[in-house]
Amino acid sequence: MANRANLNWKIVVLVALSLALIALFLFLHVGNWDYAIPRRSLKIAALVMTGCAIAFSTTVFQTISNNRILTPSILGLDSLYMLLQTAIIYFVGSGSILVKNGSYNFLLSAVLMILFSAVLYRFVFRKDRQNLYFLLLIGLVIGTMFQSFSTFMEVLIDPNEFLILQGKMFASFNNVNTKIVAISAAALLLTTAYFLRYAKYLDVLSLGRDHAVNLGVDYERIVRRLLVVVSVLVSVSTALVGPITFLGLLVVNVAHAFFRTYRHRYLIAGSILIAVVALVGGQLLAERVFVFSTPISVIINFAGGLYFLYLLLKENRSW
Repeated sequence: MANRANLNWKIVVLVALSLALIALFLFLHVGNWDYAIPRRSLKIAALVMTGCAIAFSTTVFQTISNNRILTPSILGLDSLYMLLQTAIIYFVGSGSILVKNGSYNFLLSAVLMILFSAVLYRFVFRKDRQNLYFLLLIGLVIGTMFQSFSTFMEVLIDPNEFLILQGKMFASFNNVNTKIVAISAAALLLTTAYFLRYAKYLDVLSLGRDHAVNLGVDYERIVRRLLVVVSVLVSVSTALVGPITFLGLLVVNVAHAFFRTYRHRYLIAGSILIAVVALVGGQLLAERVFVFSTPISVIINFAGGLYFLYLLLKENRSW
């Protein structure tokens, strides 16, 4: 087990790397400072908040599910987001205020995903059916159903409007709305403050349900509270920039391999910093190397998909 000094040193290295990439992103090839710096600062804020929310939520979700190859997207929130965006364009058209006004679209998406999570948890965690794996199965089935409905509407809408919808399918950090960033920051701060009272249980929950119960943890109640945290974080990050399926899987597993510890204070901080490095570095590649021809989500999902296959093959060999 890595000692505390070594873990702290690794955190310092990641902080330095994150700050270096952020500085490079802000000040590389700056022409008009009054125009470029505010826009880049807003984009950096969106990148950092998205990385924090996805890494944070995935670390907590993998701990309570006791599975390192699952991400919160299995709950169907990403599919619900795409169903909502498709339904808006299908029923009211791309000229609707819900499409043109980013703040309204953000609030509607976030609130709907949080309400969906609340209803799902209420249904699954009844007294006679307190089963986390049943929740994952229901989320997977509902997510597939949402994807089917989205695909059905996508083939019926006007091709020109489909191009607008296509922009919602991939995470984008260009033209981020200042009001959305402020609302997202407030939601993340409130969610983090709520989470702090349950943070002390994560190290015990990582041992599994039976060990946690034997050590005196009110397992069902704590898991329900933590799932609320996960849902809010995923909803906010998805509504802010769009779905990034494999980012959480990638950064959390890299954090586990890098830190080699069970302490969640280091795993959460490390996952967040690795996510910031991945997003800022990926955005630099998308802008400077690919010259905006490839969205950052494609780069992240490509790397994450390869890493997911590696994890599956690794687990298969271990079995």
